[in-house]
Amino acid sequence: MANVKMFKLLGVMLALMLIVWAISPFLRHQPITNEVLTSVIILILIAAAYLIILFNPSWTKAVFFFEGIVIGVSGYMLLAYPYNLEFAIVGIIIIVIAILAYLQKLPLSILKWFYR
Repeated sequence: MANVKMFKLLGVMLALMLIVWAISPFLRHQPITNEVLTSVIILILIAAAYLIILFNPSWTKAVFFFEGIVIGVSGYMLLAYPYNLEFAIVGIIIIVIAILAYLQKLPLSILKWFYR
């Protein structure tokens, strides 16, 4: 039982660290550019997704799907030419993996992470 509590505590600490890392450019009064906004959106999204999955593992597929959409769209809309396509491709790959997990068409070694 102590291992599960320690795992959840470390997960919460990781999520808080990602959130602090995301808002640090605002605290340091850095110029706010599209790259900073994209980083903030993605880091906070990953932290929130990690917290949701940590406390409700049955939502893994839905959170993964939503995360793919936000990463793809925010990267494509806010970043410059070569990087926006890379983020769009990564977002599409994450969405495809989430859909395949819903359909249970992934190999069992990968599918075990979606069905706990």
